[in-house]
Amino acid sequence: MRDGIFILVLCLVGWFGFDLLEGQRNAARSERDAALLEVSGLREAARISGEMLAARDAIDLQRTQELNDERIENDGLRRAVDAGLNRLQLNATCTAPATPAAGAGRVVDAATAELTADARQDYFTLRDQLALSRQMILGLQDHVRRVCLR
Repeated sequence: MRDGIFILVLCLVGWFGFDLLEGQRNAARSERDAALLEVSGLREAARISGEMLAARDAIDLQRTQELNDERIENDGLRRAVDAGLNRLQLNATCTAPATPAAGAGRVVDAATAELTADARQDYFTLRDQLALSRQMILGLQDHVRRVCLR
């Protein structure tokens, strides 16, 4: 009888131990499954982030190249104007004086209206700033369309 009780107690302890180990195994499986799900989510997030960064870099490269092209064109125009090969024409009129002075030049004798050297520099600065602003706006619009609205 004593051996029977010992075997019964040993079986109960074994059964409780096995039940405890099974619970720990199930908890470990649940944690593993949750970790695998989190890993797959993080991988997907990393993939999407990589695509978004690549799209952003492509937009930046394209807009920077276009801006550089516009600046090169503006510099060429500036050099041509400075060398006298091109002129900056204004849409302006010269008014005739109310009473012409003796020997003074008349409107018909006047040359075509043109920017002064200082104003020419400002004109080219404004062209460069306009090109920069345009590329920035186009780049932001591309970023919103191709990256943010994904």
